[in-house]
Amino acid sequence: MSDMKVKICGLSTEDTMEAALDAGADMVGLMFFPKSPRHVTLSQACRLADMARGKAEIVALTVNMDPDGLSRINELVKPDIFQLHGTEAPEACAAIKVMQGTKVMKAVPVAEKADLEQAHYYDIVADWLLFDAKPPPGSELPGGNGVSYDWTLLKDLDLQKPFMLSGGLDADNVREAIRQSGVTAVDVSSGVEREKGVKDADLIRAFVAAAKGV
Repeated sequence: MSDMKVKICGLSTEDTMEAALDAGADMVGLMFFPKSPRHVTLSQACRLADMARGKAEIVALTVNMDPDGLSRINELVKPDIFQLHGTEAPEACAAIKVMQGTKVMKAVPVAEKADLEQAHYYDIVADWLLFDAKPPPGSELPGGNGVSYDWTLLKDLDLQKPFMLSGGLDADNVREAIRQSGVTAVDVSSGVEREKGVKDADLIRAFVAAAKGV
């Protein structure tokens, strides 16, 4: 059994959630961000979370969301982890963790080595760090853009908390990404889609198999 943790993010249908769970995904991400093609309503999210509960960790992805919004998701969807994918400060991460009583994963956008510096501030308060590629200029989405960065930047990164590689991964390059970065956890969204926002069950299976077969 591989120790590699795999997160499939931006799931929005029951058949692709089933595919992710059957394939052995460790974490499944639900996106609460109306600008994204992967956005789910609270009622959709509740159905999908019920399928995943007890089989994989449920991650609710939000972007600079207000406390009321977070509380509502927490109450209805009951995620294990809130993934904060905006410009939330370390203090905000700490507050959300306490107020919601969940784990917190903080996304850190990366384009060059200097971008990793801020990870140390979040390392103190978050349970997970997710290193995603900086969005291309003009993009309204903080993630899921299918762009990548120099994976070797994460090699020998000295953090207390577990961290995850995200950005531009797919079944064809994930093994190389793991080899170059030395990470023990990977996250994919657009890399398992046949068109923007539409996940593909076969691509999900192929990605999990490739990542865990390292």
